[in-house]
Amino acid sequence: MRIIIAGAGEVGSHLAKLLSREEQDVTLIDQDAERLSIIDANYNLMTIQGSPTSFDVIAGSGAAQCDLFIAVTPFEARNVTACCIAKGIGAKRTVARIDNYEYMRQSHREFFNRIGVDSLIYPEYLAAKEIVTALERTWVRNWFEIHNGELIVVGVKMRENSELEGMQLKELAMKQHLFHVAAIKRNHETIIPRGDDYFLANDIIYFTSRREHIDEIRRMCGKKQNDVKKVLIMGGSRIALRLTALAGDKYKFKIIDIDKEKCIRLAERCPDARIVYGDARDIDTLREEGITDIDAFIALTNSSEINILASLSAKEYGVRKTIAEVEDIQFISQAESLNIGTIINKKLLASSHIFQLLLDADSESSKFMALADADVAEIEVRPKSKITKGAVKDLHLSRDMTIAGLIRDGKGMLVSGNTIIQPGDHVVVFCLQGAIHKIERLFN
Repeated sequence: MRIIIAGAGEVGSHLAKLLSREEQDVTLIDQDAERLSIIDANYNLMTIQGSPTSFDVIAGSGAAQCDLFIAVTPFEARNVTACCIAKGIGAKRTVARIDNYEYMRQSHREFFNRIGVDSLIYPEYLAAKEIVTALERTWVRNWFEIHNGELIVVGVKMRENSELEGMQLKELAMKQHLFHVAAIKRNHETIIPRGDDYFLANDIIYFTSRREHIDEIRRMCGKKQNDVKKVLIMGGSRIALRLTALAGDKYKFKIIDIDKEKCIRLAERCPDARIVYGDARDIDTLREEGITDIDAFIALTNSSEINILASLSAKEYGVRKTIAEVEDIQFISQAESLNIGTIINKKLLASSHIFQLLLDADSESSKFMALADADVAEIEVRPKSKITKGAVKDLHLSRDMTIAGLIRDGKGMLVSGNTIIQPGDHVVVFCLQGAIHKIERLFN
């Protein structure tokens, strides 16, 4: 697939790197020659220096023949303009990053389609939705619903009190058929497990199951669900703004920010939240604001390091649920190994949206969740695709992927070696990063 990315900022660069690893034909456009040279030297892609809103630059990038044009500069208006130009000269599908929630309304979709923008990405809104999910389900690291919850993928950090600790997968398979163990994250590495693999304390285990068995998974992992009412947010970012609007009056929010002018604006835009001008890095400030009396702590500053350390401090004060925005990909694995509940990363959320488009032209019929070094995809099976040619055990799937479940006739079901996948099934695939192109070959 031929893909053009306008904007080599954090999101654009991350997408370009991921897509180039997936054996896609990628072109990256940006005005910053130094930024492009670093990417060009290390990844298999083409770079073009120039304005992402220039007709000549966009035409010269080959947009007329591209399958997907992605505009992810930091400037919303430029992204919309770039998509309009690309679509006008022949791009098959366009995606624009925005920062205005009003544009996300269903009633405005037809307008954007008419001017040449097929899909919108609002990373801050996606991050706020992830946080709401984390506050509702405090015991999980990840929660991914498929087909209105017919199948659910959960990532759970296992403690020493878990009855699974030290057990082999094949032992568990003899006792339980309520879930599928899709992957295990251990010591900064994600593995697709086999029967001889063991469950160990501090593993993050990814299960696929039906909703009625989720409580059993929680019990087996030694976890408890804690209700959340009082929430303290460190950093009045756009994610914080969108979170308070999205959650409504479900929680009592308190936002601490070190910027006085920002606090004034926050007070106007978040009327139901209490705004505090102060430095949440200061332990005395946290004590004054009742850190020992809150149910959840969310760190949303611009610094991954500060967010990680602040979350650890909150844990020391007894806060049961902590959520940290960690935008530096290289820090995510370390953060997951620490005692931090949920990690939020806007680049991964944007990647999920883009990969969803890659796997299925009709993004309404597929879902995708990008993790730090693995991916979960829900894909509709098309007639005559390779995945329908025999039982799962005879498909000779590579060791970097597993079929974690499927939806058939609207009902979720687990998959065994004897399962034969049929056209029209919605299949859940868990794969290590860099294997999406293999999935494409199986399903197309």
